[in-house]
Amino acid sequence: MAIAKSPADLLPMDQVVQLSGLEFMMGILEGRLPGPPIGAQLGYKLHEVSEGRAVFRGTPEFEVTNPMGTVHGGWYGTLLDSAMACAVMTAVPKGCAYTTLEYKINILRSIPLGTTVDCVGTIDHVGRSTGVAHGEIRGVEDGRLYATGSTTCIVMNIFGSKS
Repeated sequence: MAIAKSPADLLPMDQVVQLSGLEFMMGILEGRLPGPPIGAQLGYKLHEVSEGRAVFRGTPEFEVTNPMGTVHGGWYGTLLDSAMACAVMTAVPKGCAYTTLEYKINILRSIPLGTTVDCVGTIDHVGRSTGVAHGEIRGVEDGRLYATGSTTCIVMNIFGSKS
C-alpha cells in the first residue's frame, strides 16, 4: 500500500468522487491509490475491505503511549474512527464523500505494547445524508476485546449524485 507523503500525493476530491466509496477503498487496499498518512504515523494500515466493512490492523508501540507508558486513548479513537468511517465510505455512491460527524469509544482494557490488533468497522445504516457504524478492537492472537466504538458520519453530495 502506497502512503501519501505530501498533499500532492493524495487523490484530488474531483477524482475521489468519480469512484464509488467501495472502489476508492479497494484502490487503497490494492495499492493503486495512496493510503492515509495517519496510519503510517500511528502504526496501522487498511487490512481488509468489503461492502459495509473495513478492517485496519495495527500494533501499538512505545511512540503511541501516554506519560504512564500505556497506549494513549487517542490511538484507540483514531483507529476506531478510521475503521468505522471507512466502513461508511464503502457504501457511499459516486459523486459523494463523507466525513465523521461524531464518534464515541469505550476502552475496555489496555492493549499491551507490541500486541497486534484488528479494528473492524461495520455499517449499521448509510443513507443520503448520514451513515452510522460501530466498531471493535480485538487482539489478532488472543481474540480479546480491547475497545468498542460507534460513529455518525455525514454523507455529502459533491457532484450531483442521485443516491
